[in-house]
Amino acid sequence: MTTASAVATGVAFVWLGMVLAISFLEAPLKFRAPGVDLRIGLGIGRLVFRALNTAETVLATALLVAIAAQGTPSAVAVAAVVAVAALTVQVGAVRPRLTRRSDRVLAGEDAPRSRSHHAYVALETAKVAALFTAGVLLLAT
Repeated sequence: MTTASAVATGVAFVWLGMVLAISFLEAPLKFRAPGVDLRIGLGIGRLVFRALNTAETVLATALLVAIAAQGTPSAVAVAAVVAVAALTVQVGAVRPRLTRRSDRVLAGEDAPRSRSHHAYVALETAKVAALFTAGVLLLAT
């Protein structure tokens, strides 16, 4: 395994772990904690997901650079691009809609539930599958 391959593998699995821990564990559980209502949960979620997306952007860049430096098989590159594309759509299209809704809720309005949340979860699921695939394929190279 080359250095670039080792870096790409590590980055893929660290990124995967962060998404699993935050999106599929922390996010749903925070609303079950005593004293956490919708407004508090949304406020926490906005901070956590802003930080996650920032870290993901750094990891996405590192993954793409490491893969480009190594000249990995095309299946690895495709999986990595799928993960990066999912992140790009989340940050560029879905999160702004979720932010508008949470702004209204935090301002005390009774904003209707957003279907954008389902899109975000679907993109998270695609990203998890892509990162897992990229990581496993990198281990096999």
